[in-house]
Amino acid sequence: MTACRARDGIKWAAVPPDVIPSWVADMDFPIAPVIRETIARRAAADLGYPTWLEQPGCGPLAEAFAERMANRYDWHPDPGQVRTYTDLNQALQVLLQLTTRPGDPIALHTPAYNSFLDTLRDMDRRMLPIPIGPDGRFEVPAEPAPVLLLINPQNPAGRVFTRSELDALAEYAERHDALVISDEIHADLVYSPGRHIPFATILPDRTVTLASASKAFNMGGIRCAVAHIGARAVRAALDGQPPHIYGAPGVLDVEASVAAWRHGDPWLEEILLILDRNRRLIAKRLPAEVGYRMPEGTYLAWLDLSAYGPPVAADTAGFLEREARVKLGPGPLYGGGGAFVRLNFATSEEILEEILARISSALGAQR
Repeated sequence: MTACRARDGIKWAAVPPDVIPSWVADMDFPIAPVIRETIARRAAADLGYPTWLEQPGCGPLAEAFAERMANRYDWHPDPGQVRTYTDLNQALQVLLQLTTRPGDPIALHTPAYNSFLDTLRDMDRRMLPIPIGPDGRFEVPAEPAPVLLLINPQNPAGRVFTRSELDALAEYAERHDALVISDEIHADLVYSPGRHIPFATILPDRTVTLASASKAFNMGGIRCAVAHIGARAVRAALDGQPPHIYGAPGVLDVEASVAAWRHGDPWLEEILLILDRNRRLIAKRLPAEVGYRMPEGTYLAWLDLSAYGPPVAADTAGFLEREARVKLGPGPLYGGGGAFVRLNFATSEEILEEILARISSALGAQR
């Protein structure tokens, strides 16, 4: 834990020294050596204008993305339909700006990634929530919307959508002539026997797929994402914009992402073993009264402490920070209730054991 506290990133630097952070979605693991070596090699060689500067999708980035989708998910996207952004939030905002108007409903499964909720609010788009069911399954929207914003694997619930769920959403999109914007940034973080199914393999001409190497390879500060634009009208709208109006990733961002997608899997496989162990450890260590459905993907646990009643359930995140000295993501931030919290378990066994022991002790004192 000492090494983590020495970091100056927001996860550890933004909390008091006696609080263990488990809120923002950064891992506590060093980045893959191949990524570190690639960045150092590029910095030592040439930081001038790259040869791919004017190529769609930054050239090698689009190609690496297409190769990865083909190799891991049997999806063969056209690299020429890839466009690049600094992150998924920028990509989403650009897409909504070009395809919707203020007041339009955007269908979204809730609870949901907080930055997407902020985007809908800030852009004056009306969220059409699709709540999680009591069995952990998600339904189709209850009314028409021009855009279905899909997060799969789902953050913060940790669900990996099944083929039947995706088929139902595809039927909805066809019936209502909806564009599907599919955030698949957690696609590489799926646990066996689950498997990720790119939505574009089901409804290619109506789907925009958002992806980045940043989440699976612990590179939140690397500003690089791609959007595969399967919808022809959306490609035309994007291509009608000035070429540099939205900016683009830098050379080091592209180099790091390409290295991760092409050469980072040995590191990722080791990390997935740790994460799999950790998601099971949560089930063993937390009290039975804590609602916890083991995530099928991501490294995020969605916990329900409503069984404890007030004062715990009124503001669970606040209670745990005060009494357990553990900082988790508060449920309302993601569109959930105050009794819910999001726990990031991408850390060492030692740190996770301490987090869970602190939570259990604080909850035990309420009984």
